Amino acid sequence: MSREPEEYDLVILGSGMGSKYLAWTFAEQGRRVATIERKYLGGACPNIACLPSKNIIHSAKVASYCRRGQEFGISTDGFTVNMSAVRDRKRRMVSADVEFHSNKYAQSGGELIMGSGRFVGPGTIEVSLADGKTRRLRGTNVVISTGTRARLDPIPGLAESRPLTHVEALELDELPKHLIVIGGGYVGLELSQAMRRFGSDVTVIDRNDRLAHHEDDDVTEGLRALFEEEGIEVVLNARIQRISGKSGDHVQVVFGDRGREKTTEGSHLLVASGRAPNTERIGLELAGVELTRDGYVKVNERLETTAPGVWAVGDVTGGPKFTHISFDDFRVVRDNIHGGNHATTGRQVPFCLFTDPEFARVGLSERQAQDRGIAYRLFKIPMEAVLRAHTLSETRGFLKALVETDGDRILGFTAFGVNGGEIMSAVQIAMIAELPFTKLRDAVLTHPTLMEGLISLFASAPSVVARTANASA
Repeated sequence: MSREPEEYDLVILGSGMGSKYLAWTFAEQGRRVATIERKYLGGACPNIACLPSKNIIHSAKVASYCRRGQEFGISTDGFTVNMSAVRDRKRRMVSADVEFHSNKYAQSGGELIMGSGRFVGPGTIEVSLADGKTRRLRGTNVVISTGTRARLDPIPGLAESRPLTHVEALELDELPKHLIVIGGGYVGLELSQAMRRFGSDVTVIDRNDRLAHHEDDDVTEGLRALFEEEGIEVVLNARIQRISGKSGDHVQVVFGDRGREKTTEGSHLLVASGRAPNTERIGLELAGVELTRDGYVKVNERLETTAPGVWAVGDVTGGPKFTHISFDDFRVVRDNIHGGNHATTGRQVPFCLFTDPEFARVGLSERQAQDRGIAYRLFKIPMEAVLRAHTLSETRGFLKALVETDGDRILGFTAFGVNGGEIMSAVQIAMIAELPFTKLRDAVLTHPTLMEGLISLFASAPSVVARTANASA
């Protein structure tokens, strides 16, 4: 005899950034809300991604300062890196974050159900609990927030080598002797530099001709020079052919490079070559939820799926894979469930790569402007022109901004320098307020701060008036 589903105003599959704020907000408004979470309370960010990785990266920065001690007049002879202690510092932070999330669910009045959920019909989810029992929940509105996972490409021997993903890399209690990293994106670059600073030999293998290959030439060249300076081997234009051995013991990677077969060997292998959506085996076809060609949940600009009353937020939608975008997804769905018409179109997508120095950007890059035929004035200064950077002995990198040619509106900003993400955020606020660049140029900013560099940047003369892609040479 079938059981009638339990009725809820809102049922959420997954507890990531966007969905947890939906749960807390609607529960606090007196709605009946249930959140189903399989493993990581609060989602990937506080458990296995953003925050833990930045915790590890900061420990690596401290290690780099120890190595540079003489530069600052401090003797640090004989220091050692204890990876177990590095890991335990990260674990303490994660435990505190998980406890916060648990308390927040309890305080909000929303129900948290730990188990595996899958759709069994329109708006209806069956949950398999740890004790073997099941529950069926039906929501007036349902939100899918199942996220993504590290993708393993179909390379012969890759799966058998049992490679690290970012999840396992953040749990290492021993330092890899030689870490081989497949992929030159955010995860690969951040963890490569961190492990090198802890003391590992590191080799990065990427299929493209440049690191962060979608970005401007000066950014990719800056990253290449940074890695070369820190002793990280970078192999580009590589097509991996096969892998043998076991990560944690000995691995061998065979790859093609300009028609020649080459081999590199190491102790550990980290795969950071992209993400795959968590949309399999959760019954989406039974709910009427369609997928994109790449397997992500198909949504419109209001984050509605193809099933009435079913929404999706976060990485599983195939949009920009940033926690702050997932948080904005929360605002979109919240407003639309309340009867509004909030769309994702036109929103800014800032980001920061937490290498040291950081690379952060908001708005257009030069490459994007040229591809779209948008003319611009380019303002650019080296970080050496920022006096605060000299006090920190962190003068690597640059600041640059794109400004429209027929006005003073800022079209885009890039920082490749110390605390680049914080500097970028200041410019983004000016862009949100639609301030002309002259407001930053003429501002009275505290001396000596890194933000003061924006005065120097926007007071400099544009080195060129960039041509559009279709302009004659």
